[in-house]
Amino acid sequence: MGMAQAQTVDINLGEVLRQVAREKEIDYERWVLALEDAMASAAKKQHRIKEPVRAHWNGDTGKFEAWIVKKVVEVVEDPAAEWTVEEAQPTKPDAAVGDEILIPISTEGLGRIAAQSAKQVLYQRVREAEREKVYNEYIDRVGEVVNGTVKRFERGDIIVDLGRTEAIVPRAEQARHERYTQGERIRGVIVDVHKQPKGPQIVLSRTDPRLLVKLFEMEVPEIYDGTVVIKAAVRAPGERAKVAVYSRERDVDPVGACVGMKGSRVQAIIRELRGEKIDIIEYSDDLVTFAQSSLAPAKITRVSVHHGGDRPHLDVIVEDEQLSLAIGKRGQNVRLAAELIGCRIDIKSETDVKDEVADALARMLQGAFAQEAGPAPSLTDELDLSTIPGVGQKTAAELAEAGFDKLQTLLDASLEDLQRLDGVGPKTAQAIVNWAQERAARIESGAPEGGVEFQLPPTDGAATMNDQDFFAALSKALGESEQQSRQADELAQEAEADRANGEVAGPGDGTSSDEGRS
Repeated sequence: MGMAQAQTVDINLGEVLRQVAREKEIDYERWVLALEDAMASAAKKQHRIKEPVRAHWNGDTGKFEAWIVKKVVEVVEDPAAEWTVEEAQPTKPDAAVGDEILIPISTEGLGRIAAQSAKQVLYQRVREAEREKVYNEYIDRVGEVVNGTVKRFERGDIIVDLGRTEAIVPRAEQARHERYTQGERIRGVIVDVHKQPKGPQIVLSRTDPRLLVKLFEMEVPEIYDGTVVIKAAVRAPGERAKVAVYSRERDVDPVGACVGMKGSRVQAIIRELRGEKIDIIEYSDDLVTFAQSSLAPAKITRVSVHHGGDRPHLDVIVEDEQLSLAIGKRGQNVRLAAELIGCRIDIKSETDVKDEVADALARMLQGAFAQEAGPAPSLTDELDLSTIPGVGQKTAAELAEAGFDKLQTLLDASLEDLQRLDGVGPKTAQAIVNWAQERAARIESGAPEGGVEFQLPPTDGAATMNDQDFFAALSKALGESEQQSRQADELAQEAEADRANGEVAGPGDGTSSDEGRS
């Protein structure tokens, strides 16, 4: 009678295992292995055995059997689990290397210890099986959008109830401006599925660009059937997004298809993203055209492409009133455009470019003039006095012999000092002083010597300097230089005429001539 009752209990245990396996959708054999592990662990604790123990449940007889396991090896490394051939022969005379010897142990009297151990092992196996099942179900759905309800909040993370399991929206994957309450519907894209033992296995995101792409696929039939293709999508979550689309059919407008009738399609996506502004841009293989479209709503004047490095570099020029619009709030517009087209973008206004061109041109011309003129002059350099307007070779020799061969000595000299020299009258002396002062002023200001000095025309901020402006400035500068040259020639001719007429003043009464002195 007792045996029949025990048999009945065992059979009921088998039926219970099968029922639970069906409910949990866990393989029945896995349940049996879990029970065997639990029984082996209980038997090992009960008998205080250090050796490995193996258990087996016979479903037909309804009994557990347990054995100590010893493996026959040539060299024993673990005495608790291994035997040499000599040690195994008393138990199994024909023992050979590689054999496993099973020594039966009793499973009677395990009772409560075995039940408690079995309970813990079964709970653990159930959790492992359920997590593995969730992983296998969702790992192929990464990038898919799922719906759920907000269940609770844990340290800033949102726990979402998906029905049969839970998901988590980490704080890093939440848009800053979005706020949810318990029980509210939430939609997110699956970005990761893991097997870690703690916490929800499914990670959702509200900031990933894939959420935007999936929402377009759900709202725009042309994208779902492949007529319109989303080439790229970038987001500043909660603020602005840019989507590049193109059509595989010439008759289908990709931007119009995404916008919908009176903006109905894109407005549905904007509502789902809680007011995030979306720029829909037509993709182009031409980098310049694509860049101009990507920087919308700003209007672009010119784009220049520089290839080099790991990605192209674009210099974008816009009108002054469009500069802030092209850059965007906190640089958001240009940053999203650069990410969308995969290039580095530098934006400048036309005024900035005009000033840069003017400065570069001025530096280039000043450098050329300085190179032509040689080293920068100083007040103590020796002078070629014959280059002074109105001074001939003879007078220049007189000045040099008197010690007036440097600019500093000419500046220190008075008109009376100069007029004591032969051939130097009041007009010539004044011309020499004026020339010395003008040359000293040029040296102090750093103006180029021996070249053409000019200034670029003032700019009005409307456009960069064109060729006509440049040549007008150059002609003006050359005209001023020619005028100065003509004045010097006239002064020299006047001095020669004074000498010829004997009107050159001397150091005495002012009536003696050149010939009288000699």
